[in-house]
Amino acid sequence: MPTIRVQEAAIDLGRESAALSAGRADVGGIASFLGLCRADDGIAALVLEHYPGMTERALAAIAAEAEARWPLTGCTVVHRVGRILPGEPIVLVLAASAHRAAALEACAFLIDWLKTRAPFWKREEFADGRERWVEARAGDDAAAARWRNAAPG
Repeated sequence: MPTIRVQEAAIDLGRESAALSAGRADVGGIASFLGLCRADDGIAALVLEHYPGMTERALAAIAAEAEARWPLTGCTVVHRVGRILPGEPIVLVLAASAHRAAALEACAFLIDWLKTRAPFWKREEFADGRERWVEARAGDDAAAARWRNAAPG
């Protein structure tokens, strides 16, 4: 059963990794992705909004798909909401497996699908007072598309 959380609190990579592998002799490796807020183009903060319940269900469905595709011993998805400053973590994805290839591929899959299928709304705040809603990016769609018909390696 994956661990799924949407929270305003900071993300603790060490704590989450330890929790995923605690007492598990079948974990050979954990792949991770920790996404950080960038300060591109003078961004002062990123504000993320979501619909409670709907967002967690979507994240759980993405994690369940990863668990169906790869022999995972567990996975964790933690996504922040609220106001996030440059340099702060936004999202953490962990995939644990007996072997590295499954963990690495599942981790890449999870973050690619989160970028395109998770219902979050992102607004950039700039130092000069401007604000802008973040639009979908073609590059994110292309990254996610590679998994549509791909069999696990």
